[in-house]
Amino acid sequence: MTTEDRIVAVIGVTGQQGGGVVRALQSRGRFRVRALTRDPGRHAGLADEVVAADLDRPETLPAAFAGAYGAFVVTNFWQEGGSYEAAQGTAAAEAARDAGVEHFVWSTLPDVATISGGAFAVPHFTGKARVNEVVKGLGFPACTFVEAPFYYQNFTGVLAPQARDDGTRGWALPIDPAARCIHMGDIAELGNVVAGAFEHPDTVGQGQVLSLSGGLLSFDDVVATLNAQGHDVSFRQIPGEVFATFFPGAEEMVAMLGYFQAHTYLGPDTEAKIARANAVATAPPTDFATWARAHMPTEASADA
Repeated sequence: MTTEDRIVAVIGVTGQQGGGVVRALQSRGRFRVRALTRDPGRHAGLADEVVAADLDRPETLPAAFAGAYGAFVVTNFWQEGGSYEAAQGTAAAEAARDAGVEHFVWSTLPDVATISGGAFAVPHFTGKARVNEVVKGLGFPACTFVEAPFYYQNFTGVLAPQARDDGTRGWALPIDPAARCIHMGDIAELGNVVAGAFEHPDTVGQGQVLSLSGGLLSFDDVVATLNAQGHDVSFRQIPGEVFATFFPGAEEMVAMLGYFQAHTYLGPDTEAKIARANAVATAPPTDFATWARAHMPTEASADA
């Protein structure tokens, strides 16, 4: 079987991570891509093959992974409040192993509980990290772990600058804006790291962690970059105990930002994890200024 005949099955194909993986693999042409989705009829043509699979229905997974050389799996903590994430990841890994998958790539995040000695509770990080040991113990011929950064896309979505009473826009968050502690990146580019991992199992297939990062930034850096491009945004730090009362889930966000400030987003061994990712990625990561110029136009440029 040639490399081009080998199938890589991808979960999460309608999301930002899985979609980026599909596009990166297809652009390389080194593998056939099998998109796994709960509703294949709605996504015909998304990849070389589109097959039904549902992480909440483990019985659908054996057929989805059958005949595949590789598998990329990501779970969505927010979909079910995270309560099933470990079970989903474990079920996917076990089904892939039983189907004979040779290279399993798991999208994980740093183990905040261990890194911080229990000082910060960030389940949507730690829950993914706890699946790592499960994957390692299943005996795949090759396995790789990839870590997504803080998405640049957050700044056009859930963390877009908010309008204020005085007509300005900006952020009010419980973090020191001068703390350069957040590894950020274009999440669409995680696919470049994953594609590179599948192409180089000999160097990154022994349980290595590969971290995507376009830069280590502070909110002061973000504000300065955007304002230099013609925006008018600002940042105000507010106490964590105040922010925690703003909306359901705000308390975890306080813990997450506290973890960032104490340990950085990617935690220990950061330089090695980023270097491994950059060494195999099929394209270099984009820096924030370049991404923002393309994706966060000012009102004046948008009207031009």
